[in-house]
Amino acid sequence: MVGLSSAAGLVSLLAEPDADLQVYALQKLNEVINSLWTEVADSVGEIEALYEDESFPERELAALVASKVYYNLQAYNESMTFALCSGKLFDLNKGGEYEDTIISKCVDTYIELSAAQKSDAVGSDSDQAPSQLITSFPATSNGASNTSAVLASPTTPFSQTTLPSKSLLSRQDSISYDTPAAGFEGVVAATQTTQTLSPYVQKQLHGIIERLFEKCYQEGRYRQVVGIAIEARNLEKLRQAITRSREDLERSKVAQSSEHSEEIMDYVLDICMGVVQERSFRNEILDLILDLLSDTSSPEYFSIAKCIVYLNEHQQASEILIQLVRNADSKSLATAYQIAFDMYDNSTQEFLKKVRRCLPGKAADRGREQDKPDGNSSDQLLSDSSGSHETGSGTTTSWPQEAWRPEAMKAFDYISDILQGTKSIELGLEFLYRNNRTDKHVLNKIKDSLEARNSIFHTAVSLANAFMHAGTTNDKFFRENLEWLAKAVNWSKFTATAALGVIHRGNLSQGQKLLEPYLPKEQIAGANAGSPYSQGGSLYALGLIYANHETVALDLIRKHFKEAEEEVVQHGGALGLGVAGMATGDEGIYEDLRNVLWSNSAINGEAVGIAMGLIMLGTGNIKALEEMIQYAHETQHEKIVRGLAMGMALIMYARQEAADELINGLLEDPDPILRYGGIQTLALAYCGTGSNKAVRKLLHVAVSDVSDDVRRIAVMSLGFILFRKPNSVPRMVELLSESYNPHVRYGAAMALGISCAGTGLDLAIDLLEPMIKDPTDFVRQGALMALSMIMVQQNEAMNAKVGTIRKTLQKAIGDRHEDAMTKFGSAVSLGIIDAGGRNCTISLQTQTGNLNMSSIVGMAVFTQYWYWFPLTHFLSLSFTPTAVIAVDQDLEVPSFKIHSATRPSLFDYPPEQEAKVEDAPEKVKTAVLSTTAQAKRRAQKKEKAAREGGMDIDQVPTTPRPSGSDDKMDTDETKSDEEKKTETATKEGEDKKPEGIKRKMEKEKVGYDLENMSRVLPGQLKFISFLPDSRYEPVKKPTGGVILVTDKAPSEPKSLMEFKARKVAKAPAAPESLQDSVTEAFGQATRAATTGVLAQRTSGAADAAGVLTAIDEDGEDGEEASCPKEFDYHTDAEEE
Repeated sequence: MVGLSSAAGLVSLLAEPDADLQVYALQKLNEVINSLWTEVADSVGEIEALYEDESFPERELAALVASKVYYNLQAYNESMTFALCSGKLFDLNKGGEYEDTIISKCVDTYIELSAAQKSDAVGSDSDQAPSQLITSFPATSNGASNTSAVLASPTTPFSQTTLPSKSLLSRQDSISYDTPAAGFEGVVAATQTTQTLSPYVQKQLHGIIERLFEKCYQEGRYRQVVGIAIEARNLEKLRQAITRSREDLERSKVAQSSEHSEEIMDYVLDICMGVVQERSFRNEILDLILDLLSDTSSPEYFSIAKCIVYLNEHQQASEILIQLVRNADSKSLATAYQIAFDMYDNSTQEFLKKVRRCLPGKAADRGREQDKPDGNSSDQLLSDSSGSHETGSGTTTSWPQEAWRPEAMKAFDYISDILQGTKSIELGLEFLYRNNRTDKHVLNKIKDSLEARNSIFHTAVSLANAFMHAGTTNDKFFRENLEWLAKAVNWSKFTATAALGVIHRGNLSQGQKLLEPYLPKEQIAGANAGSPYSQGGSLYALGLIYANHETVALDLIRKHFKEAEEEVVQHGGALGLGVAGMATGDEGIYEDLRNVLWSNSAINGEAVGIAMGLIMLGTGNIKALEEMIQYAHETQHEKIVRGLAMGMALIMYARQEAADELINGLLEDPDPILRYGGIQTLALAYCGTGSNKAVRKLLHVAVSDVSDDVRRIAVMSLGFILFRKPNSVPRMVELLSESYNPHVRYGAAMALGISCAGTGLDLAIDLLEPMIKDPTDFVRQGALMALSMIMVQQNEAMNAKVGTIRKTLQKAIGDRHEDAMTKFGSAVSLGIIDAGGRNCTISLQTQTGNLNMSSIVGMAVFTQYWYWFPLTHFLSLSFTPTAVIAVDQDLEVPSFKIHSATRPSLFDYPPEQEAKVEDAPEKVKTAVLSTTAQAKRRAQKKEKAAREGGMDIDQVPTTPRPSGSDDKMDTDETKSDEEKKTETATKEGEDKKPEGIKRKMEKEKVGYDLENMSRVLPGQLKFISFLPDSRYEPVKKPTGGVILVTDKAPSEPKSLMEFKARKVAKAPAAPESLQDSVTEAFGQATRAATTGVLAQRTSGAADAAGVLTAIDEDGEDGEEASCPKEFDYHTDAEEE
């Protein structure tokens, strides 16, 4: 039959009554079906009839031939069905195109059927609906707050019915709270088109999948099984894959094809946290992982802790820490300390407080002392017991304190300090203080280029100073520029005072003392209480110093906030309360804020609304949401509504599907400010998830809403959703960056800055560079800020454009023709790009890959600077120190070296800007006549000839000079020839700098050693290792931040690093007398500056106190600084 050109004869045999002839025809057709299938296609019905005939001996062969015919017809569903009916004749090991296609179709069908069955089972088991917002949005067809909102949709000219079928929140007949298939929209849609399979076919399908899984197990490809199991939502198969990998590893530890069970577990964790978008299903996977990790002889404590933190199981967290301390060996203690550090980086204050309460001994007592019992909290049951232990059911048991050794009690005290954040903050402060590389020349140029009498420019300089020195405690700029500081008035003074909080952030031991002269004081008869703007700014600064760290400072801010009568002081107090009490869920603080909100003041209302959201951050508190929504509909002040909208978004932080009802109602509200809040809620609820449905909704609103503000925030919010996938953002906003609407262009720029912060991504920079020359001022402002966020901690070895971008930022400030908005953005951008003394990056996720709550919240509130400049300080919460800090078991910092397998210049600091001499007044040139110059030259020649022997020498003919060279009037130039050559060489060198850097790097030796507590960039971590002969060994792979190390030689004396920040003595910031601080503001600063020893010991905050606390004296005839127009579409017509 070789070379058969026609299948007509074989097809005719199918009609013969003899079964043997039919079998023969099928066998031959099976061999040539791929080339002659066109002739067989018309007779496929006869082949199917043979399969359906139960008396036919080769039914499976007939099914296989029919499957191949349908495969060539591209009817893959029918082809798969008949392939499944062919039984063992379908060979999985045969690597053909037909087999691969059918296997893929089987896997897809298995996933669809399994996911659909799981969804039906969960839907029938859970009939109880989640809590609903009762008073916020009455029941309507689409969740709108009233009927008029339904009839007049803000998304005109597109109606709600034009939304894509799979768009977020567009399903009107079902509630999208934690729906089982919410993360797998494609699966649900596919099940509607999948043909109905008979039980026999489904059985065969499961048999094929089992054979496929077994093949993967034999070849060691466990990840394929894990992926199919997760996508099919089959947790039993997932458990089987992980267990099988462990068993195979135990049988053959040398098998190269087998993957380690630890690697499989890490892979499952990565898939769970990064791919699975549904919150409830993710929790189920984490529960399974937690069960498997705990059921081993050597548990993976770091993976267990990661699951526990995400599941918010504080009880299990404390049990792990207690178990590790109970082991009493050095590695277990180091592991416990490392887990505590990781918990602090990835958890909320409320979670950490509960963990501390569950620890034995003094740690639990301190945890309960910090709890403020109130009537609505069940935690107050623990306030009267000592050494109690809270169980999962809410009851408490007592730890027998005599059962613990003194070493164990000391370990628990260490763990409590770590969980409280004291140790991490202290180490971060020391690192920033020790490695401060702030370029003061850049800051001075910003100050000299911007007119201080203009409030917006004064604010810009204050913000740039704050960001450049964030966390370094270096506030000398205020002391050196008291005259400039004295020009701050009203809200500029508020912002300048709050800048001290950014500069001294984390200075827990001295922060309260530094701000003491600024804080509100008791009224004294006949004395002036000081400027309310500096008092409000000081409360804001105090909150920034103790940000996300609940201490006695929170009580102090709360006390001043409740006693304050000035609205400005209440404004600063509310912001300070929100920052310091972030995510505490404290009902008492929330009620204090709510009482002030009900006073209906526009000045403090916006800050109070944001603070209420910060206190209840991520709690999803239904009662708080109902009160805030109700008041937002009642008040007439836009600032209050805007603050409440931001607060509601903060309450729904990371709630994902649980926030859908609130998003529904807000997006359909007729008030554009509440729709603006709906987009913010969507961004924070789904932040970092990469959710496709959230992205679709944002893009729809970005091109359909009638409000420019809503469209702007919709585009900007793409950065919050996709910051874990920065490479996908430039392609997504490429067209939006060229929109006719400047607000959309601005949103695209900020989306790139938020998602690509610290990456130096070339695609993002290419999109932003043309936007620097945009005709609209605020678009240029956003582009400059976005570029600075992307280029933070980048040098020219990492990105050749960083030098050009820095020059662009400085040029914009000095350009007198530039608009005020652009200059403001340039000044702030220069502070961002050198954040924290060039030792901080902007990262919205932690070193371990979890969401960085404080960074995300800081970035979200920072974007509101569009409406209120003082909120710009919130960006400092996103600054993350880039360091590797090794700590031993005594929580001390040993002095030793780590190795970096790179060239030194690759991750080095960018060079500082040199101070230009030509900025000084130039010397007036003196004119010299040409005849005088010729006489001087003749006299010099005669003197030279006389020195050589007094002989008369004939003049040697010289080359004639160009015409006019002798007649030109000479001048005494200020610059020498050497200086001119140096300038020329500098200009040429700037053009060839990237090539020079490359040549320099090629000459450098690869690999160098770093001291402990050194600057290590995120991209450098993969090159970091501990030296083989090092005395210290890390308990886990270095990921940046604090790393616990074990001492290989504990009996030998160790060398420790000296903490320099502790030794900085801060003098009292102002005289004790309140009257003196007001009447002698400049006199006190002058005396401090002229006193030798005191001037060295006094901080910038001390000298600035007398200036900032003075009351603004603006007489009727006094000159006031001109204020630019607020975000006009056109440029500000402002006189220079």
